[in-house]
Amino acid sequence: MATEIYESDYINLIDGTQIYITPLKIKYLRQFMQQFENVKTSKGDEEAISELAKCALITMQQYCPKINTIEKLEDSIDLKTIYKILDIAAGIKIDKGSDQKVKDQATDSGASWDNLDLVKLESEVFLLGIWKDYEELEASMSMPELTATLNIKRELDYADKKFHAAIQGVDLDKNTKKSNAWEDMKARVFSRGRATDSKDIVSLQGINAQKAGFGIGMGLEYEEIKD
Repeated sequence: MATEIYESDYINLIDGTQIYITPLKIKYLRQFMQQFENVKTSKGDEEAISELAKCALITMQQYCPKINTIEKLEDSIDLKTIYKILDIAAGIKIDKGSDQKVKDQATDSGASWDNLDLVKLESEVFLLGIWKDYEELEASMSMPELTATLNIKRELDYADKKFHAAIQGVDLDKNTKKSNAWEDMKARVFSRGRATDSKDIVSLQGINAQKAGFGIGMGLEYEEIKD
């Protein structure tokens, strides 16, 4: 079972200061990806490394705002640590000891907006009504957080549609390979481990029953027979 939404770690600056790094919030990732385009068009590894340092400088807006110039970055962080930052911040993977060119390693990491409809993804999550505007959303969420939130939202939306369809006698999962693992897990939680799956009657308790409009404790009783 997954226990982390994203990778994170601590790094040490040259002066010994320790800072905590996580994937970039979308607000900064936008700037990062714009700068990263210069890595793709760079001529040779020396220029590519220079552009990657500028990408790393953008990450400092989130991690350590006092590092706000290339000079301060170079005085604070060695190249190996910069590569670690790029990996966790945006998934840019570079092995300093590899024979492959730095530019090729960076661009082969797959970091790109080209195949991502970010507006659509953000719009779907924004419907949760937590943020006052999209700027606030982008300042508070990274891409892994956005993806995880979107996945669970879609699962819950599907579960809701599935329930209402079941009332009408329609099985949305019929003839499909869609897993019921999420529903089964919720059933076990609501029944305190007594339900074997989401179809077990003892799963209709508490808030689960209230949402359904009926259930154990709300007009539907059952008797537990012990062997």
